[in-house]
Amino acid sequence: MAEVENTVSGQVSGNVVQAGSIGSVHFHSVPAGNPVPRQLPPAPRLFVSRDDELTALERWREHEDDQLLVVVSGPGGVGKTSLALRWLHDTREQFPDGQLYVDLGAHAEAAQPDEVLEWFLGALGVEVVPPGLPRRQALFRSLTADRSFAILLDNAASAGQVRPLLPASASCVVVVTSRWRLSPLGMDGARFIEVDPMGVQASVELLERVLGERRLAVEADAARELARLCGGMPIALGVIGARLSRRPRRSLAREVDELRTENRRLSHLDLGGSASVSAVLDLSYVDLPPRQARLYRLTSWHPGPSFGVEVAAAMLADEVGEVEDDLDDLVEKNLLSEVGDDRFRFHDLLRLHAREQDDADVEEAVQRAVEFYLDKAVVADSAAIPGRPRVGLRFKSADPDAFGSRAEALDWLDYERDNLVQSLRAAESHGWPELVWQLAEAMFALFQRRHHYSDWLFTHQLAVAAAQACGEQTAEARLRIQLAVALRNLGRLDEVEEQVRVVLELAGDHDLGSRATALVQLGHVHRLRGEFEVALRYFREGVDVETRHGRVRGIGLARRRVGEVLVELGRLDEAVIELRESEALLDNVVDKARARMFLARALLRAGRFDESLGLASGVLADVRDAGSPLHMADAFELLGEIAERQGDLPVARDHYRAALACYGESFDPSADRVRDRLGALDRNEDERAADVAAQHEPGDGEGELR
Repeated sequence: MAEVENTVSGQVSGNVVQAGSIGSVHFHSVPAGNPVPRQLPPAPRLFVSRDDELTALERWREHEDDQLLVVVSGPGGVGKTSLALRWLHDTREQFPDGQLYVDLGAHAEAAQPDEVLEWFLGALGVEVVPPGLPRRQALFRSLTADRSFAILLDNAASAGQVRPLLPASASCVVVVTSRWRLSPLGMDGARFIEVDPMGVQASVELLERVLGERRLAVEADAARELARLCGGMPIALGVIGARLSRRPRRSLAREVDELRTENRRLSHLDLGGSASVSAVLDLSYVDLPPRQARLYRLTSWHPGPSFGVEVAAAMLADEVGEVEDDLDDLVEKNLLSEVGDDRFRFHDLLRLHAREQDDADVEEAVQRAVEFYLDKAVVADSAAIPGRPRVGLRFKSADPDAFGSRAEALDWLDYERDNLVQSLRAAESHGWPELVWQLAEAMFALFQRRHHYSDWLFTHQLAVAAAQACGEQTAEARLRIQLAVALRNLGRLDEVEEQVRVVLELAGDHDLGSRATALVQLGHVHRLRGEFEVALRYFREGVDVETRHGRVRGIGLARRRVGEVLVELGRLDEAVIELRESEALLDNVVDKARARMFLARALLRAGRFDESLGLASGVLADVRDAGSPLHMADAFELLGEIAERQGDLPVARDHYRAALACYGESFDPSADRVRDRLGALDRNEDERAADVAAQHEPGDGEGELR
């Protein structure tokens, strides 16, 4: 959470970006169709002082020939973030390609560069982010090269946390705020600003803007003493100002007296001298009604960085309406920040302070939060892919109609992804393995439709171990298969085989569902290796096991796989039969659309262009409604193939480009395949142009007679 600095209102998310030119310097805007990130929180409303720092920043910006990297350092609550935001908002016209923001200290543990790059790449339109820090760095640098961004890296813990996040363009400005000076960044050409606490005059001015000149004039001496006791810390002044605003008859002298006696509560947050931010926070906490105090304590242990009203109510085991009012009061008192519509988060100092208050219900509150996310994820997963076999008992009572559409369910899972992953992490650290594996199972629809490979691998590796610890063999088998799907998509086929072999051992002859799915996964491995006859054998064995199991959807999916490999083998009549039978067995919209897509591919291979085009167009409409951009990419690619086979190269090119737009600038083997198709199309066109030119060149007599 960004620090509440030089402002009473705290941090609220906001969006500001402009494009254009300044003077004779033209700033390149983001290409049409790409999102323009507007991530900076709003400028502080009650900013005072800092003229010298703002002047230095502007001077560096005007005279820096290379990328400007600035480290703004100082103690917590001193005003670092407010200074950075004030300047970046004042100069926003100079960064037409957008603004990126991240709080590097949002969790109990510092945010890792690979996580941050995933967020940034997502903001830049990347649908499937490559795994691993080196690949993410390379892609981020490619996307920022020759473009102009303002980037605010808030609450950095180390130079090593910052370096991987630096863009490639000299037109970018990166501002880093930290409680540490981060002097090693001097090797990277960083400029440094050390922000000191405000003087008494500036502190009084800040209080005056909150409370009004008239009130402070009545107690001018007390105002100056209060400013001195707050140590020039805007966060302390902000909390004091909020408290006094809510109590217009309370004297400043009374506030001074209480502050003097309450300034040693949290010694590790003591800022020196006679002032302490922790003392100010203690005073606000003491004044809270019991319900609000409990809400303050327990929600500080929320697993993820921000939370909504419903999960806060779950943590307190209370009514949503009651908790909503209390959350509003905590925001009003600057003990909590509202970062969206009914979305809240703690400032890092306030979170630490809240966690210092003893509460015997903390562990139960965290468990209620984890179970809240689990229950919601179960419902969303059921709605996103109805009919998929699940192991967790909560799925039996899940209402698949709780969401308006499959796309809406997937969007909810995506929106809460960080909280879901952090909840799984919390469950693992608290020793609740049964919740770990259930959470991973409930996120599979999200990962299957939207990928997010890093989270997919992380959650499922923990989940497999958790299912083992619980002795849940069926769950372990299913989770290993879900993990194998991710590994297969990433081309790690040897690891897929390792997982599948374990599944076959776990399944034996009693878990026919897992056995059938494992056989199909082995078929995929051999198909991807070009061993089509072996793949066909495994797919057909999967059909046989599904038939013994009596699982209609499983039979339909396995027969679709048989049809796919028959297309590869050129046995088109057999493929058409299998794929039509497959579609008839399936009742899920996406499943049926996928069967028709491969049927269209078989008809295309058979030269039945009109039938193929009709099917492919319908497939695109169905998967678009389901909210799966990756399946849309497959449909666009197929439409491109049809157009290419018919000789309509401009239309083929448009479809291939549409497919790539669905992937974004992502790491995905399928995206690479589409890029190869586009490249081949361009090369063939160049060759045809060269042939035409050669035919019109003067030749010898014999050539001319021909």
